[in-house]
Amino acid sequence: MADKLNTGDIFPSLTFDLVDGTQLKVPEDLDARYKVVLFYRGHW
Repeated sequence: MADKLNTGDIFPSLTFDLVDGTQLKVPEDLDARYKVVLFYRGHW
């Protein structure tokens, strides 16, 4: 199991393939001072 993030930890860089064929790099592509990342598993 991966380590959990704690208060003050730096969010790791992740790359997501989007349905339109582009990629989103988090947190690099988020241009706001404060960021919230929500992972939703969708429908199985």
